[in-house]
Amino acid sequence: MSKKDALTRAAADLLWERGYTGTSPAMILERAQAGQGSMYHHFSGKAELAVAAMVQMSDQLRARTEDALGGDGSAVARINAFLDLERDPLAGCRIGRLTQDHDVVNDDTLRAPAAEFFSWVEGRLADVLADGVRTGELRADTRPDVMASLIIAAVQGGYTLARAHQDPAAFRQAVDGVKQVVGNLAAGSE
Repeated sequence: MSKKDALTRAAADLLWERGYTGTSPAMILERAQAGQGSMYHHFSGKAELAVAAMVQMSDQLRARTEDALGGDGSAVARINAFLDLERDPLAGCRIGRLTQDHDVVNDDTLRAPAAEFFSWVEGRLADVLADGVRTGELRADTRPDVMASLIIAAVQGGYTLARAHQDPAAFRQAVDGVKQVVGNLAAGSE
């Protein structure tokens, strides 16, 4: 692994564990087993490295999400596959947790990877739901954009509940609730 990759991976792990504000360049260098010169050879500073790490995290999450949503099966089955992705509820969402960091949300450059990721996920979920409406699997009055927002909110809220209660079952309950809502959108169910 190149030093640039090691720095990016170390930054990604620390951002997930500690957030942007709680992660120092020294921590990243120690985790990556790199010297200060390596960091500043590849990145202008902590912010540029954090953006690279967030993009890397986003790319990984996009691939997992696309595997679930792009698979075969009905719209409900694909949404459920997304909801059933293996996650660590007590660790929280790699991207979602960063949106709670004051420095991230108040800096357009730092916030951009999270905003782009959630816009993409919302769009993919809405596309799958719209497919379900087009094929008649889901009721005609289903609003794919609204339901996509609800699904994301349930997943992110599930992480929050699990972390607050230190109980992964709280995440599962939130996900099961939104699965029930999506299932109730099936054509013919009222």
